[in-house]
Amino acid sequence: MGINRDFESVDFFNIDEILTDEQKLIRNSVRDFVSREISPNIEEWFENNHFPIEIVKKMGNSGIFGPTVNEKYGGGGLDYISYGLIMQELERGDSGMRSTASVQSSLVMYPIEAYGSEEQKKKYLPKLASGEILGCFGLTEPDYGSDPGGMVSKLKDEGNYYILNGSKMWISNSPEADIAIVWAKDENKRIKGIIVEKGMEGFSAPKTEGKLSLRSSLTGELVFNNVKIPKENILPNKDGLGAPLGCLDKARYGISWGAIGVAMDCYDSAKKYSLERKQFGKPIASFQLIQKKLAEMLTEITKAQLLCWRLGKLMDSGKAKSSHISLAKRNNVEIALKIARDARQIHGGMGITNDFPMMRHMMNLESVITYEGTHDIHLLILGNEITGISAFS
Repeated sequence: MGINRDFESVDFFNIDEILTDEQKLIRNSVRDFVSREISPNIEEWFENNHFPIEIVKKMGNSGIFGPTVNEKYGGGGLDYISYGLIMQELERGDSGMRSTASVQSSLVMYPIEAYGSEEQKKKYLPKLASGEILGCFGLTEPDYGSDPGGMVSKLKDEGNYYILNGSKMWISNSPEADIAIVWAKDENKRIKGIIVEKGMEGFSAPKTEGKLSLRSSLTGELVFNNVKIPKENILPNKDGLGAPLGCLDKARYGISWGAIGVAMDCYDSAKKYSLERKQFGKPIASFQLIQKKLAEMLTEITKAQLLCWRLGKLMDSGKAKSSHISLAKRNNVEIALKIARDARQIHGGMGITNDFPMMRHMMNLESVITYEGTHDIHLLILGNEITGISAFS
């Protein structure tokens, strides 16, 4: 299903010249992984709503999980630009594949490393890095999406253990996850991070059916019915709403890079198709309106690349703010969606088939533009930064 295309990278401003040799090596390695393991199969996986569970260990063996995590825990010990380039290449293959890796790295491994005990780090991080186990992140609830602080999941102290009750939804990886990083309020209404393991009595993770987006990745719920949580499964080093939001910053950063991968893939396909497709006796690439679309695509991709490179530098120096990340996530997903739509138009009727990637990318991006903070929520985060006035309260 689908066709094999030799992807040609987009680098109009010679950004490769400001990447290190290691960063380029990592990007090229993941680019090869995607071309070998994902691109030949992705249209079939998407059409059949199939998550290839074997991809988890393959990603682990390729160093895709936990690239910024300390090497002593099995991570890559890499910088944030390298992490971004990994996400870019994965999402060029498919947003669902990037989601799988993004959750594992930023929403599961990061909080364990940043907020966990030494025992928790040694127990879970090496297995997560290798792909031996898969994780998920439980924050969103049926009635609390953009307002996670309103969560109603409860954690009750029973002396030697806790009891967890509640539910989460729209959770990537959950039906196959071996562990879940779950956020719930204790009796003092303080938000705590909890490591919930598959098999704990009262814990279930039903699959979400009927998705028309991210069909190659798993989405589900997390349901907790009097789940007994050992005290050693509580993340001890940070609590409050800032803890899960700190994880989301890392994931949103990865999305800002990932969206570039989608835009590059759609642009590459549109450029090649326009040079091959003939109408009125000449390639459609010769028409002004096609050239306008291609020129605008290239411009927005180049701007997004420079934006992410600078954001990566800020991340590495510890100077990146949540509002910086919101700007990049919001901008880059928006331009990727527009590029996908324009590329679909250039392909005409062929653009709606799975011989080309645009419709799949478009459907995926409708989720990406909503999750990890909706398009409008990120706008309001920036509004708060600009004015000093919160629109949320």
